[in-house]
Amino acid sequence: MSASDFFSGPNFFVVGANHLTAPLEIREKLALTSDRLAAFQSVAERIDGLRELAVLNTCNRVEIYGVAESGAVIDRLQAEYCAACDLPPEQLAAVRYFAGGADAIAHLLAVASGLESQMLGENEIFGQVKTAYQTAQDRRTVGAVLNRVFQKAFQGAKYIRTHTAITVGQVSIANVAVDLALTIFGDLRSARVLLLGAGDIGEKTAVAFQSRGVESLTVASRTLVKAMELATRFGAVALPFEHMPVHLHEFDIVVCSTAAPAAVVTHFAATTALRRRPAQPLFFIDLALPRDVEPNVAQLENAFVYNLDDLARIAEDNRAAREAEVSKARALVAGRAQAIWRQVALPAAAPTKNVLPNDPTMPIATQRIPVVGELPTRATET
Repeated sequence: MSASDFFSGPNFFVVGANHLTAPLEIREKLALTSDRLAAFQSVAERIDGLRELAVLNTCNRVEIYGVAESGAVIDRLQAEYCAACDLPPEQLAAVRYFAGGADAIAHLLAVASGLESQMLGENEIFGQVKTAYQTAQDRRTVGAVLNRVFQKAFQGAKYIRTHTAITVGQVSIANVAVDLALTIFGDLRSARVLLLGAGDIGEKTAVAFQSRGVESLTVASRTLVKAMELATRFGAVALPFEHMPVHLHEFDIVVCSTAAPAAVVTHFAATTALRRRPAQPLFFIDLALPRDVEPNVAQLENAFVYNLDDLARIAEDNRAAREAEVSKARALVAGRAQAIWRQVALPAAAPTKNVLPNDPTMPIATQRIPVVGELPTRATET
């Protein structure tokens, strides 16, 4: 089915795929580097009939929010995204979801609140949604509708986080990763830990490890300056990234969170490391997408690889304990989504030209669009 089958006129919409609908292998293909994402946005902005546009691109989801004159415009948008990530259109069609009107607003609210995250209630997604909106503002691809919807979604998400207990417990991928290491080793004080990646996740993982007693911490980044800065803040050691394969055998736990376009821990490097530490297991916690550790490393004896989906399954117990809070939060989402939709829905117009970037005078239709495929109601975890 195409968007043309469900979107008969102008509307606010979301189309996307996430950890609930797409396996890790497909999400790797959907994830775009910053350069390729910018290139896609440049192409999308020239699509006739696309009035407004914002793209949320994270390790667990890609979602395109916008205002389009028809379903055919959204079909064209999807085709351009497939071209940008070299994904056959039929593969996207198998994992995507659509929503329009109040349903699309409810989905955005749930995402920004952390209700659709692999780690229920995690804080990172709120910042990622804000970044997506800011990028759209900078590119001048938001108008009256997206401005109102995103601003109200931020207000609603803050209210939901404040008035429910969905943020209680393990609510970050870094904490879950470190708690997994704690479960494996029991006492982390003697564990030798290597962090591959000095970005936000790397920093939060360093905090979590040190809070649980880790004394031997090494940081490697593709940018040595970043590795040195992070190492200095935490009293750790900085390792030049290109030296990582030679020193891999020295570590018990390797946490990977780079933004590399391909795996940085190869089967050969892991095999070599294991030979140099006989009878000693080597644990990889891969928080990156695309994955930093080649999948066949998990087949090696004494190599144990945990990826995002594995960690999400571990965190599911934490979600089960807060199911009542999830229901409460979803009720708040539904009520606020309808209220926001009443504010932004206007009588439909029939413009014949593309109005990007940013024509705040352009209205959208009041028609609600049914969801294609079931929108996620709860995360089963990556």
